Amino acid sequence: MSEPVKFEKNTVVVVFGASGDLAKKKTFPALFGLFREGYLHESTKIIGYARSSLTVEELTERIKPHLKTPRGKEDEAKIPQFFKLLTYVSGPYDQDDGFIRLREQIETFEGAKCSTVPHRLFYFALPPSVFLPVATNIKRLVYAENGVTRLIVEKPFGRDLETARKLQADLSPLFKEEEIYRIDHYLGKELVKNLLVMRFGNQFLNSAWNRDNIQSIQISFKEPFGTEGRGGYFDNIGIIRDVMQNHLLQVLTLLTMERPVSFDPEAIRDEKVKVLKAMAPFDPKDILIGQYGKSEDGSKPAYLDDETVKPGSKCVTFAAIAFQIENERWEGVPIVMRAGKALNEGKVEIRLQYKAVASGVFKNIPHNELVIRIQPNEAVYMKFNAKTPGLSNATQVTDLDLTYSSRYKDFWIPEAYEALIRDALLGDHSNFVRDDELDVSWSLFTPLLNYLEGPDAPQPEIYPYGSRGPSGLRDYLKKHNYMIEEKHPYTWPVTTPDED
Repeated sequence: MSEPVKFEKNTVVVVFGASGDLAKKKTFPALFGLFREGYLHESTKIIGYARSSLTVEELTERIKPHLKTPRGKEDEAKIPQFFKLLTYVSGPYDQDDGFIRLREQIETFEGAKCSTVPHRLFYFALPPSVFLPVATNIKRLVYAENGVTRLIVEKPFGRDLETARKLQADLSPLFKEEEIYRIDHYLGKELVKNLLVMRFGNQFLNSAWNRDNIQSIQISFKEPFGTEGRGGYFDNIGIIRDVMQNHLLQVLTLLTMERPVSFDPEAIRDEKVKVLKAMAPFDPKDILIGQYGKSEDGSKPAYLDDETVKPGSKCVTFAAIAFQIENERWEGVPIVMRAGKALNEGKVEIRLQYKAVASGVFKNIPHNELVIRIQPNEAVYMKFNAKTPGLSNATQVTDLDLTYSSRYKDFWIPEAYEALIRDALLGDHSNFVRDDELDVSWSLFTPLLNYLEGPDAPQPEIYPYGSRGPSGLRDYLKKHNYMIEEKHPYTWPVTTPDED
């Protein structure tokens, strides 16, 4: 394990919504992961805040089953040490009394560290409906006037352009942009964070990362389960808001942006905004949408079988959308983003397919592909052509493989929330969403969402639970220049998923 680069001593971390699922399953386990690995100083004070009337012991019991101990007893011994950092305040989000008690706890802690500049991190594991009252009370009652205040705000950042702008208008009078960290956990995933180094730190990739060499790009997100009783929530969100406008778009910007002038957070975010502004508006006639039905064997329910879903709902549970980037690097290269629930497997990956080699002796040889598998079992591999061993001159598809689980066995690879909370503690905005980036992304998606949710919304194609998606997917991919190598099958040697 590498040595921690820097400690932030005597920091106060307040987790709002501490009694909720997000806090107990993600936020507190991420804080423990940092503590376990030596990246959260033992002088840190962690305060949970929620409306629920809980004791610290009850909160501890809720959190404990979700803490990970990869080294067994060595890590288990750190759990009691971690919980010594934790306390809890119960109070409303829209009244003063709870925040006054919170302030008393913070100031008592900081008063004992009188030489320390206050450093306060507030994590919003909250629904957007209470963002504003909590933010207002933080500013009025617990803001570090002579120190550092930072807010981590969870998505959704609005549900369209209008609501996103309203949220920004509400927060901007209270906090400076540099104090707000809009968290999208995909930006904390190891292979997403690796995209800039992979692209710009390897000349053999960087020199071919353009329209002259790449024929098509896919970014795909596949879940093997449906809404599982949460259809009432999902019905108001849909797959585009759930993962495409945020998670997958973040991946797309890092994949296609120009090289930043430095690793300065603003330099990186400047380039992300530039490429977003170069994206052409979506053509509503050039999308593929679906909704899952019953599985072919009848064992899995259709989306509309969920009692919490509105009867006759046209909610989109699968979408494939073609992006066109109108700049010198990407003009004419179709980029297909696709995401769906209740599919045949769980996987998130990027697939860059290169143009065919010159015709002639290799006229029918398969296309090269660079595949970046974000999850599960992170890997980067290049599908390339080689001569079949022996006396034959026939070729076969094989791979150059970097699978993280085998190559980096002895490395601690932080989970997404661990990496991002650490970035926020150090004031690094590189992997967080900036206000203008949010505005441009909603400007791109809102017209499409209005079309899909309007009075004349199209009917999504029904696809079987557990399938690859709508029956038109293969034709849609071919239409956007993705060549499916039917005569040259390839099987990934480790996880052996069927190739798309």
